[in-house]
Amino acid sequence: MPEAAQPRLKLYHATPSRSSVAMWMLEEIGEPYEVKLLSLKDGDQRKPEYLAINPMGKVPTLDDGGTIVSEVSAICCYLADAYPKAGLAPPIGDKLRGPYLKWLFYAPSCIEPAMIDKALSRPPAPRTMAGWADYDTVIATLREATAKASPHLLGERFSAADVVIGSSLRWGMQFKLLPELPEFVAYTQRLAARPALQRQISNDEAFARQMRG
Repeated sequence: MPEAAQPRLKLYHATPSRSSVAMWMLEEIGEPYEVKLLSLKDGDQRKPEYLAINPMGKVPTLDDGGTIVSEVSAICCYLADAYPKAGLAPPIGDKLRGPYLKWLFYAPSCIEPAMIDKALSRPPAPRTMAGWADYDTVIATLREATAKASPHLLGERFSAADVVIGSSLRWGMQFKLLPELPEFVAYTQRLAARPALQRQISNDEAFARQMRG
C-alpha cells in the first residue's frame, strides 16, 4: 500500500506555552496537522535548526507547506484566512472584519503587556508611551467586551478572535494575573465547552506526560 501523505501543516510546539493557542486553532479548522514537539527545558528552541525558521527562538511556529508563520495571533489570523471552510474569520468586506481584527491583535498588544506589568509589579508607563494604556484600562475594556459577548465577541459567530482572547483570559486567570470577574468566567466557560478546545487540552496533557518520560 502507498504511504500516507504527510500533513501539509506542521506545528512546532512546546507544552505548556502560548503554542497551545495555535493548537486550539488547528483543532478548530479541522485539517490534519503534525506536531514537532520541542523541549524548552533542553533548549530545543535555541538550536540552530529551529532558529533558522524562527530567529526569536520561541514557540509556536507554523509551517504550512513551506510557508512559515510565527507569533500566535498571526498564526490564528493566517489559518482562519487560509482555511475558510471553518468559518473562523469574517471575509474582507464584511463589517465584522474590523472588530475581528481588533480583538485578534488586542491580546499581544494590550493584554500581555498589562499582565507583565502586573506580574512584575511595575508602575504604569506614561500613557503617551504605553500602547496598552494601563492595567485597569485593559481590564475594563475586556470586562465590557465579555459582558456584551452573545455568546461570542462577534455575536453568534465564533471566530479566531475568541481563540486568542479566550486563551488570554483563561491563562491570565489561571496564573492570577487577571481577576476572575463574572464576565470573564462566564465567557471562558462557554468556550470550554468547545470540542476543539477539549481536544487541545487532552493533546497537551499527553504531550506533557511524554516530555516527563
